[in-house]
Amino acid sequence: MAHMQRSIGLLSLTFIAISGILGSGWLFAPLLAAKAAGPSALIAWIIGGFAMLLLAATFAEIASILPVAGGIGRVPMFSHGSVVSMAMGWTAWVGYSTTATIEVEAILRYSAGLAPWLYADGHDLTVWGRVTACLLLLFFVVLNAFGVRLFARLNTGLTWIKIIVPALLALVILSAEFRYANFSAYGGFAPEGLKGILAAVSSGGVIFALIGFRHIIDMAGEARNPQVNVPLALVLSLVVCVAIYAGLQIAFVGALSEKELADGWAGLHFSSELGPMAAITTAVGALWLVSILNISARISSFASALVSVGSNARLGMAMAQNGLFPKFMQHLSDRGVPMFALFINFLASAAFFFALPFREVIALNTVSIVLSFIVGPIAVVAFRSLLSDTKRAFKLPYVHVTACAAFIVATLIIYWSGWHTMLHLSICIAVGLLLLMYRKLRGKLEELDWREAAWLVPYLAGIVGLSYAGSFGGGSGMMPVGPDMLVIAAFATAIFVLAVRSSLSQEKFDHYMAEEKADEIDEYGADGGGPIETTGVQR
Repeated sequence: MAHMQRSIGLLSLTFIAISGILGSGWLFAPLLAAKAAGPSALIAWIIGGFAMLLLAATFAEIASILPVAGGIGRVPMFSHGSVVSMAMGWTAWVGYSTTATIEVEAILRYSAGLAPWLYADGHDLTVWGRVTACLLLLFFVVLNAFGVRLFARLNTGLTWIKIIVPALLALVILSAEFRYANFSAYGGFAPEGLKGILAAVSSGGVIFALIGFRHIIDMAGEARNPQVNVPLALVLSLVVCVAIYAGLQIAFVGALSEKELADGWAGLHFSSELGPMAAITTAVGALWLVSILNISARISSFASALVSVGSNARLGMAMAQNGLFPKFMQHLSDRGVPMFALFINFLASAAFFFALPFREVIALNTVSIVLSFIVGPIAVVAFRSLLSDTKRAFKLPYVHVTACAAFIVATLIIYWSGWHTMLHLSICIAVGLLLLMYRKLRGKLEELDWREAAWLVPYLAGIVGLSYAGSFGGGSGMMPVGPDMLVIAAFATAIFVLAVRSSLSQEKFDHYMAEEKADEIDEYGADGGGPIETTGVQR
């Protein structure tokens, strides 16, 4: 029987996250953030980096004791049971599936000048463009099918390029031409105030870029020494990438000319095929760097698509273990790869090329993945009781306060995404609920962990209602910016307390851990160094 392989070291694991974070976003995120917040977009990167680090810290402790493949979908099974794990895994899977779609289309958009037949009007893929996108997506499936060793080595080589080029770009722009006045003129440092900064965090590309750290959590089941390497990789990847993005944002703001700012920050626009960073590079006379950007743009999206396809396969396998997806998606190839999960995910990602406009796919991506992150803060508290005797390589300080803060931050990010995006998310959740009912009608619905999911319904209903009452993304504006954050914080705190109290009983937890131990032997072999030790059922 084929088994999964623990062969990803610290460097490869860190580069998996960096590759996910430094995707196509670095070429466009400085513009999107500046349009929303002006020079204060720099603050948005700091807020976004802190928010993601706070969430990552909760998963860092969890991964040090439960480093399972497809962690985003699998972890809630051990803290809050089947219903919560299915709901969180489903929303994460929708977001992960759209990530591959986004990165593949980014590659094609960067290649539109070489192949104009890809786009009919410069915006929408033609029929042959969609066929090409599906074939390219299939290519990433084939690469992942060769196993995690090839995947990690290929990604590490590509990620060195993704680190060096944006860092070089920031240095070149800063040294060539820098206008300090841009940080105070044209409406001041924060022309849109706090609302602009928060909009940049949620819809200005900041969170979309930084949520790439999630790939570490899903690959934790194949990491060497995961108790140490997973927490380290999470912190290192976020610190490196926030520093790069902050440098790019400063360089971008300082390099803008009076002509480009004539219509204000919201009116910024660049017609370059490679986006604003290439246009700025051309303007400062670094034409030699434009050619490098041309190549790096495709490499960045290529590596991100490679990582997202592999990560989503692990999540699909986890969802099959949870019972939401068909059991055959757990099957591993001779190289330890969940091939059926790869293929099903390919069909789902390819469908987005035909089902939704590109902008709507991006909006759905961010909010669905962030929603799945809310399980980290509540699970880390639950495991302090359920796995009290298990040693932790990393331990979250002041766990109740820190985890509650992380839960509030995740809820705020979802709220800032706006009412229109919440509508898309609500549709996806409804589809997931129908799938859950269909899968379980042949069994017994009463066997599901409904009590442990008691907090989920008021949370989802509340965040949808608050988004409608808010001022972001088409909301009614009944809650002004500022006071609305206090309302969201109070709401999230109440739900957090309810969710922690709704965690699994020790008896149920021990039962699920025993099942996981059996699955671990199937996945890694009897002596394969699986993720769960016998401490999982200790008292």
